[in-house]
Amino acid sequence: MARLISDLVPVYVVGIGFHPYQYASDTSYVALGLRAIREALADARIDWEAVESSYVANALLGMAVGRPMLRHLGALGSPIIHIENASASGSAAFRHACIEVASGISDVALAVGVDKPPKSGIFRSPTGIPNLAEDAIAPFTHFALLTDEYSRKHRIAPEDIALVAVKNHANGAKNPNAQRQKERTLEEVLGGKAISGNLTALQCTPVGEGAAAVIVVSEAGIKRLGLDPGRAVRVASSAAGSQKADNDLNPDTALTIETMARAIGEAQLGPGDLDVIELHDAFTIEELFYAEATGICPPGRFVPMLKEGAWNIGGQCAISPSGGLIAMGHPIGPTGIGQIGEIVRQLRGEAGARQQPAAKAGLAHMVGVGAVCYVHVLTR
Repeated sequence: MARLISDLVPVYVVGIGFHPYQYASDTSYVALGLRAIREALADARIDWEAVESSYVANALLGMAVGRPMLRHLGALGSPIIHIENASASGSAAFRHACIEVASGISDVALAVGVDKPPKSGIFRSPTGIPNLAEDAIAPFTHFALLTDEYSRKHRIAPEDIALVAVKNHANGAKNPNAQRQKERTLEEVLGGKAISGNLTALQCTPVGEGAAAVIVVSEAGIKRLGLDPGRAVRVASSAAGSQKADNDLNPDTALTIETMARAIGEAQLGPGDLDVIELHDAFTIEELFYAEATGICPPGRFVPMLKEGAWNIGGQCAISPSGGLIAMGHPIGPTGIGQIGEIVRQLRGEAGARQQPAAKAGLAHMVGVGAVCYVHVLTR
């Protein structure tokens, strides 16, 4: 039977940093990443020399991008591990940094995600095997169809689902690191550019760039480096999985339900114990599916409870207080690490206008091209 992170050396996040997510610019990825790393080191109150291993996440930049970036901090000979796992690249890097520290191999590890959108579009290596449906399937059309199916099944108007975007744009407007920092009315969300079916542009994640970094340490590292344990946030669980062979037309949700259950169970919590949740809400309908997958509400009850304010900051559980992928943005490599940064800020009580009162437990969730899923639970 596989061992759990919670069974090993306790792991804590002690430093977080960002380069604000933004639309494509001339800023180099090196500058984006270094800003996030230096901010995380300063937040942790440690020097670069204390970091024993670095996990670098990206999906769009190419081979071995960490070395040209990290050398500006000092060439110290410590290991560099590059991770690409589609939208879950940052989440995978964070998990493996935690595993290294939990195993006792290192006391201090860095997880950093950085990406810039390519000018020629996202490239995926050809498999050499014909696929009859490859040209007929687009993510936004897939989720537009799921929106219609959910609306019919639960007798919910598509415009009610757009209220997710209203909430998340309002949260993003309070986040200085968000790509979209403007509140939007329901009329603005619905009246935006049509993407597919009932999905409009303001209900979809924007294309952008940015960076996020976190420092994870062991208890021994906290003591040896003289860090403030009051600012350390515990990684209570880490769960990962990949799609199984079945006929489910919504594999992301099926995989999420299973991975969520393992992560929440490992953390020895119940869904009602979660105060903050950051989800892979690249499209509004995803927030409904994945929030319900946690068990915080029965299927079909998300929208009625959304209208009651249950998922607002200050409500029963703040969902995507960062603005989520819809407003915070989804530069891919940094996204999962940025979710961890937001939850750490919330659990420390340092989120300012986005602060969920008395937050003690938070969950971060990402999927990658319908094939992989990562869920982390953090606690104070």
